[in-house]
Amino acid sequence: MRVLIVKTSSMGDVVHALPAATDMLRQFPGLELDWLIEAPFAPIPRLHPGIRRVLPMAWRKWRQRLFSGATWKAIQALRAELRAEPYDLVIDMQGLVKSALWGRQAAGPLAGYDRLSAREPLAAWFYAKTATVPFEVHAIERCRRLAAKLLDYEVPTSPPDFGLQLPAPEWRPRGDYAIIIPNASRPEKLWPEQRWAAVGKRLRDMGWLPVVLWGRDTEQTLAERIAASCDGDVPPFLKVGDVAALLAGARQVVGLDTGFTHLAAALGRPTLGIYCDYDAGLAAITGSTPDAVVASIGGKGVVPTQRDVMALLEQQLLG
Repeated sequence: MRVLIVKTSSMGDVVHALPAATDMLRQFPGLELDWLIEAPFAPIPRLHPGIRRVLPMAWRKWRQRLFSGATWKAIQALRAELRAEPYDLVIDMQGLVKSALWGRQAAGPLAGYDRLSAREPLAAWFYAKTATVPFEVHAIERCRRLAAKLLDYEVPTSPPDFGLQLPAPEWRPRGDYAIIIPNASRPEKLWPEQRWAAVGKRLRDMGWLPVVLWGRDTEQTLAERIAASCDGDVPPFLKVGDVAALLAGARQVVGLDTGFTHLAAALGRPTLGIYCDYDAGLAAITGSTPDAVVASIGGKGVVPTQRDVMALLEQQLLG
């Protein structure tokens, strides 16, 4: 059997879909599982050994140059790849009109959330098969339930298995280290800069080097200021796979509601997620074992105080 997952973005959403992939592979030995995804996030499903093919797309780039010959050539090449082999089922785990339209490009019946469950109800009109999954459950559980209902197996009750296998990191500090992730895709997600210094100093008190991550040039300056405030370090620019390997060796991770913070928890690291612009209950930091040392604080329009974050961090450090 061949199945294609359509989960194009963002990094956190991609991480949340990984346990559903593991579930499907366990239910159907010999399953050939492919993944359609935005190119910047393609390294994440490539870390899962059960994913046969990862098909990167560049829609965010293409939509800015729709009338370019090079754009149409790239789109046609991806469409040909999607139709090279027939799929028994194409599962749109994104639930958007955009993802549904891309799912329709593959050779196989398209399935996804029904109109009461999809993020964009209109997307359900493109599906040959639909399933109802409540919005109120965690994003990981939504993906697991969707896959189970569409492929007719019982929803697993086991802890989520992200199935990640990591390469050796390209860059790694000497000795024990902890990781701070202070940058996010939107300014609404940011936590006040001066509060990160207190986090870094507490991690330093544990005897760990605070390592402050960054991804874009505009984020590097902030990372350097925070590192300077707590005698920490800033790595060079790292590819996604190298960041994953770095996260896997950290003693503690404290970060905003971003893909790398969710990835750290998926890798089994003690992780504290700070939410300033999203309901933490719908996408809380989630580990892969029942006793995972993970926590989330904050919410939509609720910027957690330094005192509350430090108290929660203290529980993780000493608990």
